[in-house]
Amino acid sequence: MTTIKIKGMSCQHCVGSTKKALEAIDGISNVQIDLAQGEATFDGKVDIQTVKEAITKIGFEVVQ
Repeated sequence: MTTIKIKGMSCQHCVGSTKKALEAIDGISNVQIDLAQGEATFDGKVDIQTVKEAITKIGFEVVQ
């Protein structure tokens, strides 16, 4: 399971958008978003740059 920190999420709509964006990436499954922690977790082997691009495209930022 991979966990990433996401900056900018503030509501359930943000959670839904983030989950949808991650689920659209081939190879990712079991997406879970934790709004309070500002984190997303998912299963799958995928290039982290692909994940960052998908998150940036919907207006949020992946932080380390």
